[in-house]
Amino acid sequence: MDLDIYFEPVTIDFESITGQTEFNRLGDVIHTYREESGFPSLEGINLALIGVNEDRMALGNTGCGDGPDVIRKYLYNLYSHWTNLQIADLGNIKKGHTVEDTYFAVREAVSLLLKSDVLPVIIGGSQDITYANYLAYENIGRIINIAAVDPLFDLGHDENDLNSRSYLSRIILHQPNFLFNYTNLGYQTYFVNQDAIQLMKNLFFDYYRLGNVREHPEEAEPMVRDADILSFDISAVRYSDAPGNYYAGPNGFRGEEACRICRYAGMSDKLSSIGFYEYNPKLDPRGVTAHLTAQMIWYFIDGFMNRQGDYPEKERDNFIRFRVYLDELNEELIFLKSKKTGRWWIEVPIKNEANERYGRQHMIPCSYNDYQTAMRQELPDRWWKMQQKLM
Repeated sequence: MDLDIYFEPVTIDFESITGQTEFNRLGDVIHTYREESGFPSLEGINLALIGVNEDRMALGNTGCGDGPDVIRKYLYNLYSHWTNLQIADLGNIKKGHTVEDTYFAVREAVSLLLKSDVLPVIIGGSQDITYANYLAYENIGRIINIAAVDPLFDLGHDENDLNSRSYLSRIILHQPNFLFNYTNLGYQTYFVNQDAIQLMKNLFFDYYRLGNVREHPEEAEPMVRDADILSFDISAVRYSDAPGNYYAGPNGFRGEEACRICRYAGMSDKLSSIGFYEYNPKLDPRGVTAHLTAQMIWYFIDGFMNRQGDYPEKERDNFIRFRVYLDELNEELIFLKSKKTGRWWIEVPIKNEANERYGRQHMIPCSYNDYQTAMRQELPDRWWKMQQKLM
């Protein structure tokens, strides 16, 4: 199937971007779908930008469907610092007659890109597009983890609703279910009711308060490193840094913290798609939020171009192995430290043959702090949650 049937070309004013006296801006190096040049070839392409002008399910944030082209204007003006970057901009997904038609187009386009070993970078639109992104992995038969940078859990109140604030419930209830783990980074407690927190506990999902992530930003790296999909809601960034969202509030991540998380995501060998959602240009008169989102994408690209290929799925020669025996639990924990990057993993053995399909999940990204916890004869929380999922 031809990928271009799902897309319409980019129509922004390129002369105002690439007509500069200096070269090597992203607008100069991105292979962009334009009417005069046609749909770009995916041969040799590593990353593909996808715009989604869909906001029919954006609760309160109508207007975010106009965001992709505004973000492009800022992104294309940023400089490329990478000699081997092969990136394409496939244009915007054609808006369907119904929102389900748009979901289908996103699902099929992302699925085809994944099969071609091209990483999709989705520029939304509302965050319910994450559901369509998730469905693309059903097409390729992969059990996955999702991480979301979001001030709340997006569980909604009615399991039959699907919108920007309930998409996670639809993902959890979807059958067949191929979601193994969900991680929330930066939730704000006053936006989340106790029932939602209890559900996260019952499902052994991971959730980290905004204050905890900001106090220990290095701990966000293993959280993101374990994800196949990262969904970034721009309302997770505080209003002073990103006013272009209906739900923007006084608290949230700083702009530089958001960029740091995106670079972590780019560096992850496991992550295979990412989405930036809920940017509303109607609420961003000076373009501050669009500029920040463009910089977040830039940092993601920078992380991607600095991937080290140190995921310990098969090759273990480039790792130092540490064994820690917990006396009270009569359990030996095995930690791996990459010789290339110094990053840590902890291994959870699969003891049940029925769980062999979770083979990609048993190597858990962790931090040096987890190793120190084990050395104090305490069981790391990451290991315990994974063990519960595999029982």
